[in-house]
Amino acid sequence: MRAYFDHVATNPLDPRVLEAMLPYFKDEFGNAQSVYDLGLRARDAIELARQRVASLINCKPSEIIFTSSGAEANNFAIRGIALARQNRGKHIMVSRVEHHSILNSARFLERSGFEVTFLPVDNYGMVDPETVKKFITKETTLISIIHASSEVGTIQPLKEIGKIAKEHDIVFHTDAVSSTGNIPVDVQELGVDLLSLAANQFYGPKGAGALYVREGLRIVPLIYGGVQEGGRRAGTENVPAIVGMGVAAELAKEELIERMAHVKGLRDRLVVGLTSHIEDIQYTGHPQERLPGHASFLVEYIEGEAMLLMLAHKGIYAASGSACSSKALKASPVLLSMGIPSHLAQGSVVFTLGKDNTLEEVEYCIEEFPKIVERLREISPFKKGWQQAV
Repeated sequence: MRAYFDHVATNPLDPRVLEAMLPYFKDEFGNAQSVYDLGLRARDAIELARQRVASLINCKPSEIIFTSSGAEANNFAIRGIALARQNRGKHIMVSRVEHHSILNSARFLERSGFEVTFLPVDNYGMVDPETVKKFITKETTLISIIHASSEVGTIQPLKEIGKIAKEHDIVFHTDAVSSTGNIPVDVQELGVDLLSLAANQFYGPKGAGALYVREGLRIVPLIYGGVQEGGRRAGTENVPAIVGMGVAAELAKEELIERMAHVKGLRDRLVVGLTSHIEDIQYTGHPQERLPGHASFLVEYIEGEAMLLMLAHKGIYAASGSACSSKALKASPVLLSMGIPSHLAQGSVVFTLGKDNTLEEVEYCIEEFPKIVERLREISPFKKGWQQAV
């Protein structure tokens, strides 16, 4: 049996999305900037996709800028706003549980003369709005807080933070890559000025992302060149991917409630099954305020990499830490920021469920994973009490 439980890394392409994309690889291959019919049809397809993506997050189509990925959208937001507003101040704030594309963009700005505050989180990985308020200065121009953690699933209190940002005339961005298309995301309700999303997180194609930019907000382009995307993101448009993102967004909006209920039921069964069959296992992230298909654990005395390899041998695909750092044999910065000791953070394993997963697959994991943990603990140099013995 094969059980894919790594939907936070990427999702399979929905067949309906693929069907919509196919004509734009061959027959409808026109450049959207061309003035003849082949180009005009490509442009129309892009604008329809823009409308569909905008509808998913409740904004105007003109407020959507297509990008190549969520990571590009994050870079665009952080660097574009910081540079656009640097005459007003050079202080920005991001949380310590952000994706690397946010953290590394912030560090780039820090090396370029900006002041960056990396906001602490609690043991659930949640940012306290009062902490945000405490660190605001007259120089603060941008706050960026992730909507939902891909690593521990915690959903942040964005509404409260958004109100604080608005009171102080500070631009507020959120990385909603892991949440958009998986839970309700409404930019008006959240009170954000910018929001990043990616198509492959809701069964669309890789290579397609978007940045919502509130109307009237000035942002410095990340990529210079032509007039594409209103002159804010140059480069020949990836029409098939953009079309696919639009269809995936429309399907996500139509099927959201059903998908959420499905993955939450499977997630809850997985959590109960694993915690009742494995000793010394901890459920990480907020117990209620979390993504419905997300289950993350710390398994004591063994390393995450070993668990992933043995799970894959059984046809079960999961993650350890964020998808972008699975090759790094070191403790997750997200887990460390939550106050989890380094040796325990090494034993991270993350299961993220999707709309096509089945109860049979979950039961298979519940049957196989405890055996894997037992075998790994038998050969592990770390046993109960090993720290006291050192």
